[in-house]
Amino acid sequence: MTVTKEFKRLEHSALQLTLTIGKDDVRSEYDTIINKYAKDMQVPGFRRGKIPREILIRKFGEAFKGETLEKIAEKALSTVFEDESFPKENRPLPYSPPQLVDKDLKLDPETDLSFSVVYDVFPQVVVGPWKGYEVEAPDAEISDEDMDRELQILRDRNAIVLDKDDDATAVTGDVVTVNYMELSDAGQPIPGTERQDFAFTLGTGHNVFKFDDEVVGMKKWETRDIDKSYPEDFEDKDLAGKTKKIRVILTALKEKRLPELDDDLAQDVDEKFETLEDLKNSIRERLTGNLERKVKEITVGKILEKIMESTLVEVPETMILVEMENRWQDLARQLKLTPEVLEKRTEKSGTSKGLLLEGWRPEVTKTLQLKLIVDTLIKDLGIDAGEEDIAKEFEAQSKGTGASIEEIKKYYESDRMREYLKEQIKERKFFDLLLAENTIKKGNHTKYLDLVSNNG
Repeated sequence: MTVTKEFKRLEHSALQLTLTIGKDDVRSEYDTIINKYAKDMQVPGFRRGKIPREILIRKFGEAFKGETLEKIAEKALSTVFEDESFPKENRPLPYSPPQLVDKDLKLDPETDLSFSVVYDVFPQVVVGPWKGYEVEAPDAEISDEDMDRELQILRDRNAIVLDKDDDATAVTGDVVTVNYMELSDAGQPIPGTERQDFAFTLGTGHNVFKFDDEVVGMKKWETRDIDKSYPEDFEDKDLAGKTKKIRVILTALKEKRLPELDDDLAQDVDEKFETLEDLKNSIRERLTGNLERKVKEITVGKILEKIMESTLVEVPETMILVEMENRWQDLARQLKLTPEVLEKRTEKSGTSKGLLLEGWRPEVTKTLQLKLIVDTLIKDLGIDAGEEDIAKEFEAQSKGTGASIEEIKKYYESDRMREYLKEQIKERKFFDLLLAENTIKKGNHTKYLDLVSNNG
């Protein structure tokens, strides 16, 4: 089959491909379809395989044309896309199957056939200046407050939890177990709102209704009815601006006994630590690594923002839709739900999956634009990851995780995982180059916790 091609670029990295098939090929395909049916089709008054061609065409001509059109379009597209000389930049994205433009296309066996399809292609990215910018990097350090907080977390994890006496009252820091339910204005339990054996630490606020303060002072098996009002800007929109009547029954009361900050605690945390000082050094090293990575991430992000200001990137719609769907699937996994159950819960909360995804669109689009800019520059600058780079990465991961180099190699033995590692290495090399080729000034002082929590 001889096919001629014509390309037309559209907005948002879409492409219209027009294919023309000569009338001889059209006629040949049409005759093939007719001959196929002529062998087996039965028409009253004629023996199988002996039906005159004109009778078949008169009775089934439109159906033959429709099937011929479908076969020709499928064969022509396959011929074009399987041709190694077909331009790579004009190939459809894997998740963007060609869509026929003219839905009412008709076939005439006596003339050339032209039809057009539209699909998304990989964006053409021409990156603007990528060096010579000046940006501010966050100014932060590991403080005594940060160290104390981490040590307190370790003390809490290694605490002994013991039952309190029956006449003891709950205080902040105790571990309590409660049954609770919502009450109507008349003080009657509202069916479906009951929660049994809910445990949390008083003072953490790790409960929906935030009734920590109201539970303080209760004794085991005591019941307390609470009227709880929530401000208009409360974090839970279902409770914001409302007053709830809640019945709480304290069923268990325990206290935490925290270990002393000493060498014994360090050894309990990990046998590799002999002294408390060893533990503190390890914590500081970990926090310092977190801080350096976060500062680098923020600084690189600011440089990329500068680059994006002079770079036009039209992200294909299908690429955006696929990324939004991937994020939806990730959210379901994080919540340990199936995507279907997550969608039902979303609808129950008064919104929908579609609205939620559309809310993500601006951020998703920007993330994809930045990713395309990074990938383009890595390619244009010839940044690569060789075997020496991979070997260094194996050594670094072995040191950081405690796993042997052979175990690390085995983890990356598949081609897919090895390629993923190479992409990570190339990206890090590029980011180091960005930092070296742009001016980095010290910005405002920020607390470590605010910085790593994305609040600073």
